Amino acid sequence: MIEERGRVVALEQGAVWVQTLRKSTCSSCSAKATCGQGVLDSLGLGRERGHVRALCRLPVQVGDQVMIGVREEQLLQSAVLVYLLPLLGLFAGALLADGLGWSEPRLIGMALLGAALVWLAVRTYCQRHADDEQRQPVVLRAL
Repeated sequence: MIEERGRVVALEQGAVWVQTLRKSTCSSCSAKATCGQGVLDSLGLGRERGHVRALCRLPVQVGDQVMIGVREEQLLQSAVLVYLLPLLGLFAGALLADGLGWSEPRLIGMALLGAALVWLAVRTYCQRHADDEQRQPVVLRAL
């Protein structure tokens, strides 16, 4: 379980909204002076607050500090859905156009079409499974 600390900012039936502080590991990185993320972090732009809806069965109030968690498998599956599958769609479209002997502009268009179609399929899949409790962050404990 991947855990993150946050503060409850709103309550819902069976869930809470938790405000988390996005952190950067730039302070321990040797390339922070030449990295764009390091520059943003030094300007204070990398430390934004995010809001996460998490399922909660504990008695918590607005302002309470909580620990939320998400399963590692869900994080990995989400990364595959969002990053890998559209990239594979891009390659599939390009390979299909190349196999048909199309010119480069058509090949590029077909690659983009393949990525867009896979992205739409992933979006539809995610919308259908958005309310699945196994995919939701949960409040693990109050601090």
